[in-house]
Order: sequence, then structure tokens, then C-alpha cells
Amino acid sequence: MKKQDIFGLSTALITPFNAEGSVDLARLLRHAHHVLAKGSDSITLFGTTGEGFSIGIDERARMLGGMIGSGVTGEQLYAGVSATTLVDAVAQARLALDFGARGLLLAPPYYFKGPDEDGLFAWFSRVIEGIGGDARGIILYHIPGQTAVPLSVDLVGRLKRAFPGVVAGIKDSSGDKATTETFLAAHGELAILVGEERYLAEAMRKGAQGSICGLANLAPWLLRDVIHDRNDNPLIVPVVNLITSYPVLPAVKALVAHMHGDDAYARMRAPLVDLSAPERSTLTRSYEALLAPDQDRRRA
Repeated sequence: MKKQDIFGLSTALITPFNAEGSVDLARLLRHAHHVLAKGSDSITLFGTTGEGFSIGIDERARMLGGMIGSGVTGEQLYAGVSATTLVDAVAQARLALDFGARGLLLAPPYYFKGPDEDGLFAWFSRVIEGIGGDARGIILYHIPGQTAVPLSVDLVGRLKRAFPGVVAGIKDSSGDKATTETFLAAHGELAILVGEERYLAEAMRKGAQGSICGLANLAPWLLRDVIHDRNDNPLIVPVVNLITSYPVLPAVKALVAHMHGDDAYARMRAPLVDLSAPERSTLTRSYEALLAPDQDRRRA
């Protein structure tokens, strides 16, 4: 399964919750081992799809410990960092790296909108300096639709020059092909990762190194072929179009619940809410119809 000359495929792992709202560690581990067995090169905890913005430091420690204790290796593990304060960002980052995580998906501070680029450079620099000598594998997270704090090409350039060998890549979740191509042109020596699965094959042929994405929770084998063999898969666009016609995060969790035959996977943490029963029924029927040509590989 290993083809690690590039970053490859990392599943932005969902976070299952118990009925009272706590993290459901048993279901988390079951799903993590499932996606790794089905083609994901690694998993990323605490990303957007994993509702990482609502997961506290104690829960993060329990989840990371459970992963390592269950046999997931540090080389198979990335961790999202989502914080508005320097202290919290450093604490989240150091915790993950202390557990042996290969790297971090580092989002910008997201409360103040339109911060000065010098201020953003200072914030990222102080986080990396606060991590200290263990800082490694940092993927800068460009997701302006959620943070409203875009990362410019110039900012990425300043950070990669200031922290060579530590800033390892950019995850572009802008959904904009031109933005991805701009990052590739300016910073192609870094791992440019594409969050928009519908553009993934084209981006791979232009020099991208893979993806951290939510669709890998459902069909990592589809995306693995696209990433490692640079081949289009005609199923990806209609599946992504279907999922994005619903609130995306609850739709992904509803389909994970359907895949495992376990409704508990569909629970969201407040303030997000589950899909309604009629929505889930319609979504899963449509998904099954789209994936019908791929039945044999789904069962493999």
C-alpha cells in the first residue's frame, strides 16, 4: 500500500460522539482502522470534518492516546490545530507531536477578520517557535470560507523561508482551482494538498502531492487511485456534488453511519445538528445509486 514519495491521502477523520456529547473513542478507532485498511495513507484528527474546532485539549489527549494505543503509528497521524490564542495553539500542537504525530494542519487565528499580514506572520512564527525543536511537518491550512483569514502566497513564502524544513506544505481548501494553481506555481517544492476532490486529479497532474479530505471517510480507495496514479475517477464528481447539496459535515457523518450500519456515527456536536431522518434516507439512497458500479471494490 505504501507509495510515500508524495504526501498521499490523509482522511480528515470524523469524530463520533456518544449520546451525552462525549467523544466515542471505540467508534473513532474502529473507523480510523477501517479507512487505513481501505486505502488511506494516514489520518488527520481534529480537522474541519472532524469538528476539531469544538474538541478540547483533554479530549484531544484521549483521542491521540487511543490512536497510538490501538496500533496507529505516528507516521500515519496528523493533527489539526484550531485556536485563536497562541497558548492554545502551542498546547494543541505540542500535545500531538508528543504523541508522535508526523505533522500538523495549522489553521490561522479566526476571530479577527482581515488581520494585517505582518500580524499573521508574527502569530504563525510564535506558534512554531513555541513548539520548539520538535516542530515538524507543518501544513498551513488555507480555508478562508471557514476562517475568513486567507493565507497569501507571499505569507506562505515568508513562513517557508523563516522555518525551512518545518513548513512542509499547504492545504488549499478554498475550492478555487486558480488558487491551487497559484500555490503550485509559487511553492511547488512544498506539499500542495487539495481539499476540493473534484479538482484533485487535474491538480495531481500539475504537481500537487495529495489531499486531506472528508470524502476519504467514505471511499478512500477512489481517492488513492487518483492521487497515486493521477487517474480521473468518474464517480468522484457526482458523489461530491451530492454531499455538497446537503450541510456537508452532517452529510458525511450520515454516510459513515450508513457505511458501518451504525446510526451513532451520525451524531453532531452542538452547535451543529444532525441531518433529519428524511434527509438521511434520501441521501443514502442517492449515494448507493451512485456507488453501485463500485460495489466489488467496496466489499474488497
